[in-house]
Amino acid sequence: MAKLFRAAIMGPPGSGKGTISERIAQSFGLQYLSSGHFLREAIAANTEAGVLVKSYVERSVLVPDPVMTTLMLPRLEQLSNHSWLLDGFPRTLAQAQALDSICQLDLVISLNIPYETLKERLSDRWIHPASGRVYNMGFNPPRVQGRDDISGEPLIQHDDDKPEALMARLRHYKDVAKPVIDLYKSQGILHSFSGTETDRIWPYISSLLSSKISTQPSNTCQTPTH
Repeated sequence: MAKLFRAAIMGPPGSGKGTISERIAQSFGLQYLSSGHFLREAIAANTEAGVLVKSYVERSVLVPDPVMTTLMLPRLEQLSNHSWLLDGFPRTLAQAQALDSICQLDLVISLNIPYETLKERLSDRWIHPASGRVYNMGFNPPRVQGRDDISGEPLIQHDDDKPEALMARLRHYKDVAKPVIDLYKSQGILHSFSGTETDRIWPYISSLLSSKISTQPSNTCQTPTH
């Protein structure tokens, strides 16, 4: 049986996490677990957690740590026999510590993208709110301008993707991410990649994963005992 492999990817808004995550999933057979997908799923299912999540999302407030961990950890425990890549979780030190209590990651990828590149990407970014599908007018435009390829519904641009809000978002990301990055650095599993083009960064990430997945013994995820 193939060894299990668990990884997470971190990066500021517009860093290309989604694109790289999809490539990793396709190239290495890891299940792609997006926290945004789980949040939208919970909202659509109208679960107790989903109603709570919706109340934060509608106010454009970050979902608090206890709500995120309550939502994410049971899903990960259900995937104890799967290899996966996490995107969007953990965001904070509290979330990382909660994840550590049930699962030791094998690898964490951190993307460091210059501010000017992020500003340029996000000013061109349009989103289909219901699915989370992202389009970029520069390199990944929709087939019909302003419309989602699959549903045909209108695309929107988030106010916080606009340049005047981006600097504040970036500062917040760095403040919150630093303790998480420090934690994974201390565990010896953090690998950082810098650049302005996803296609130039990708070969290095692919090479790293090829070496890690073929040689590294897997860590285990366990349901904690109470």
